[in-house]
Amino acid sequence: MKNLFGKFSLYLLVAVFSAAVSPTFAQKFRVLAMAEPGGHHIAYSKVARVWLDSLAAKNDFAIDYIENTDPINDAYLSNYQLIIQLDYVPYAWKPEAVSAFEKYIKEGKGGWIGFHHATLLGEFDGYKIWPWFSDFMGGIRYKNYIADFAAATVKVENKKHPVMKGIPASFPVKKEEWYIYDKSPRPNVEVLASVDESTYSPDSKIKMGDHPVIWSNPKVKARNVYIFMGHSPVLFESADYKRLFTNAIFWAAKK
Repeated sequence: MKNLFGKFSLYLLVAVFSAAVSPTFAQKFRVLAMAEPGGHHIAYSKVARVWLDSLAAKNDFAIDYIENTDPINDAYLSNYQLIIQLDYVPYAWKPEAVSAFEKYIKEGKGGWIGFHHATLLGEFDGYKIWPWFSDFMGGIRYKNYIADFAAATVKVENKKHPVMKGIPASFPVKKEEWYIYDKSPRPNVEVLASVDESTYSPDSKIKMGDHPVIWSNPKVKARNVYIFMGHSPVLFESADYKRLFTNAIFWAAKK
């Protein structure tokens, strides 16, 4: 009788423990983060990785990091509910990776967040422009950038979008190499925020006029958001930037 009672108590304990932890496991999701292995964006990527790993640990999701597109195919991407193109260019991808990524986005197999280098669209390093990716980003082509950096104020345009939850009407960016494009993506995307070029410090002649810096493309099934700011690690000193990044993760991953 004592052994029977002991076994019952053990089973009860296991059942209670399983019930307590199962909701946590149910909430878990997996993220694929792409970051270049070197170059002048590596400092940003290193700080971003530390911050992302901390966020994942606190919120029970997992992140895998890759430095090239070699492993990407349909089967590989099926493991992930979100892709973060942390600082990775839209060219020199393996053909199988191109096909799998396009399918993932068009069919809404998961979400996507792109930063900074994801709009380096044009002919670079001997590679032609990726037309589909250019269309995905609003039909734009990279034109120029502020090589010596500038601080500026970003103004929120769509306060009701979940990515902008808790973000003030405007917020400062201390240091960025602002890109300009051959045209504004506005007619083809949902603009969430733009940079006020009159606030550039120091001032620069490299300006677009209408200059969106955060947007989403509602024409594809995947939840997606592009956030231009992503060059300097000082961005992670900003509570607004970290909130923006966090909002984007949970919205794009549908969590």
